[in-house]
Amino acid sequence: MGGLFGFWLAKRLVISRRLRKGATARWYNLAKTSQGQHVFHMGAELKVVTLNLLNDLTYWHLRAPLIVDELTALQPDLIALQEVVFPDNTAQWITDRLQGYSVHVTPKTGRHGRREGLAILSRLPIEAYQMLSLRRQNRVAQYIVIRHAGRPWIFANTHLYWNPFGDRMRTREALYLLEWLPRPAILCGDFNAEPHYTSITNILHRFRSAYRVANGCEPVYTCPTPLYRGPRPHHAARHAALRVAGWVDRRRNETWRGTLDYIFVDQGIEVHECRVVFDQPAQHDRRIYPSDHLGLMAQLLLTEAEP
Repeated sequence: MGGLFGFWLAKRLVISRRLRKGATARWYNLAKTSQGQHVFHMGAELKVVTLNLLNDLTYWHLRAPLIVDELTALQPDLIALQEVVFPDNTAQWITDRLQGYSVHVTPKTGRHGRREGLAILSRLPIEAYQMLSLRRQNRVAQYIVIRHAGRPWIFANTHLYWNPFGDRMRTREALYLLEWLPRPAILCGDFNAEPHYTSITNILHRFRSAYRVANGCEPVYTCPTPLYRGPRPHHAARHAALRVAGWVDRRRNETWRGTLDYIFVDQGIEVHECRVVFDQPAQHDRRIYPSDHLGLMAQLLLTEAEP
């Protein structure tokens, strides 16, 4: 856990179905989507993207256009976003600059919901959505039900518990998710856990990692990118902490980085492609990246047979 400890230290410097006890769900039926011009896809292929936006608006005016430009080039059907900032609503800002998407936001629970949450953007017709409270750190999960290729599919988004000293709470949250999600589902997000952690191995008892299916292994890393966060002392301290974590976790004199972001798919969902996206800096300033996380894009084939 040395690497995650260093990453936690850096962050601290900045300062329905039966559910296990501690998780609660809410269900919403939608007569129609909230906004946007929907693009109807007759085929069974589906393109999905996930990205942690970073809840720091210091350089949002420089980062946000990079995000919009890449989404415009990728043209995904579904987008999962984490660390959406309120009251600015960075997910709505992105949606307003794309064409044909509706946005469905799930704030964190309690007072933290005034500052941060999750969002799903869709250009497919949406029949319903559901949210799940994960309780600790006011974390939540969300999913939408889409009608695609003549049948319903589940697209879920989450951002799991952060704790550098252990994986126990994330493992519990993973069990909540596994019990909560109907099949067949696509589960995206920032899981705050590297591939060998118990929380991830438990998820893999049901799901498959789209990136691993497509490439034979997980990405080298998805966090942190070389994004410049500013000249303030706490940013320099964050960088120093990540260097220490790199030595502790990797036994090398380098900044810690690891894979925390995933697209998981149920059996019966074929993976045609999965790759890292949002990995290029701004042309005018090579220090500016879309986020401190890399994103993932997956091209999926939804088969007709029930898994």
